[in-house]
Amino acid sequence: MKRFIAALALASVATFPAHAAGAIPIVAAENFYGGIASTIGGDHVSVTAILSNPDEDPHLFEASPSVARNLAAAKIVIYNGADYDPWVAKLLSANSEPDRATIVAADLMGRKSGDNPHLWYDPATMPAVAKALAAQLDAIDPTNKADYDAYLATLGASLQQIADKAAAIKAKYAGVEVTATEPVLGTMAAALGLKMRNERFQLSVMNETEPSAHDTAAMEDDLRGRKVKVFFYNNQVTDPLTDRLLKLANAANVPVVGVSETQPAGKTFAEWMLTELDATEKALASPSS
Repeated sequence: MKRFIAALALASVATFPAHAAGAIPIVAAENFYGGIASTIGGDHVSVTAILSNPDEDPHLFEASPSVARNLAAAKIVIYNGADYDPWVAKLLSANSEPDRATIVAADLMGRKSGDNPHLWYDPATMPAVAKALAAQLDAIDPTNKADYDAYLATLGASLQQIADKAAAIKAKYAGVEVTATEPVLGTMAAALGLKMRNERFQLSVMNETEPSAHDTAAMEDDLRGRKVKVFFYNNQVTDPLTDRLLKLANAANVPVVGVSETQPAGKTFAEWMLTELDATEKALASPSS
């Protein structure tokens, strides 16, 4: 299946605001991990995020020589794992550095190849990544341990808002059936207690393979028959099949919620997640007629 990015991307790499000379260089494969690193490290770190363009499909990313150089110079590297960003491990293995620390979200969460790789949508993931990063910074730069620990506490309070919101939605809507074009929101849907349908279809789309006729028919039947309460789609990519499903959902008055794989510019991680949770709650609360 051919997928197209929503807009042409001129560059992927983004650098967070400049910090003091001698700052600890951190490279994050994805900008949401980079934002966490910048928050915890403050002026003591210099953070570069590789995947940062919300108009770019992360699954189509190809690392450039400049990305390899950034990773080689990093003191700490943070990436997702679970086959979401396999280029990171390949580049790191080609330029091993015994003093370089790596934080892999999938390892922290006990996830492996074949599991849903969109781990940052699990409310438990970011607190685990933040805690691991603060521990690494404490070890590398014990002089500023008090700052790192304080920043971690502040971030933890922000991330708790996501967990609290998810718990509130689960209390009201656990067991409600929903569907999606891709498993982007899958880990969050599980945290909300929602029953996700058409998972084989979603995996096919994510893996760039054509969904079977049977799976496509099941998806279309769910939308036409209003067998699902909400239809989620990845708003960073589009293809003719997704466009057709969106039209079906709109025609059947099935609420549609767009979700993204990259943190939008101008928003913190918590703001991004809470915005999508608000949209999800609104859709779940819509009339069933």
